[in-house]
Amino acid sequence: MRLSIAVFRGLLVWRRRPFLSIAGWLLMAMSVVTLAGFAKAEVRPAALPVLLKVRGPVEGGLALFPDRVITRSPHPVGGAVCVACDTHSLHDRGDWHTTPLYPRVYTREIDAAARRHRLDPALVRAVIHAESGFNTHARSPRGARGLMQLMPATARALGVRRPHDPRENIDGGARYLAEMLARFRNDVSLAAAAYNAGPQAVQAHAGVPPYGETRAYVQRVRVLLYRYRRAAQLDWQG
Repeated sequence: MRLSIAVFRGLLVWRRRPFLSIAGWLLMAMSVVTLAGFAKAEVRPAALPVLLKVRGPVEGGLALFPDRVITRSPHPVGGAVCVACDTHSLHDRGDWHTTPLYPRVYTREIDAAARRHRLDPALVRAVIHAESGFNTHARSPRGARGLMQLMPATARALGVRRPHDPRENIDGGARYLAEMLARFRNDVSLAAAAYNAGPQAVQAHAGVPPYGETRAYVQRVRVLLYRYRRAAQLDWQG
């Protein structure tokens, strides 16, 4: 529309004053060039949002967020990731139904903690196996330490000053496990889920949270618990 008006004005100048035809045509040409640039700027498409790849606490590793405008948060995992809780490498670690057990490792510390906190020693042993694979020096990427993978804040709350000391770590982890069992009415699955993802996550979902890591962890604890109980019975019979 504006381009047509510019051409019309140029023609009027040429018709009224022929001796100014050159000036008229120059005016028209300048108007055309200016308005063409303006029209091009007007129809310029809006820039698309830039997507950034960032590391997030989501299952699968990578989450995509729009640059500077975050409209949706990735699904968070409530608790700390333990050393043995890498969901992507579970198959590389072997089948938990057949993986070698450790029925005679840290027997004195496990039995003492189980008696003190009224727990099944097989359950304590199963959680240790699921958490660290009985590695005293284990430390997860998020800072959980020791045999039962206690986070620093949890360890302090439980009075554990040396998280890599087997006796202190097992006693603190057993105490926390006993608290989770009491909180969820001795439901081993819910207590294990709370140990992994936090009791708030279990309460929020009214059951085992839908986190891949936590569901795999609960299944792992149950399998190991059955096997350690079976091993204890065979050892007693033998």
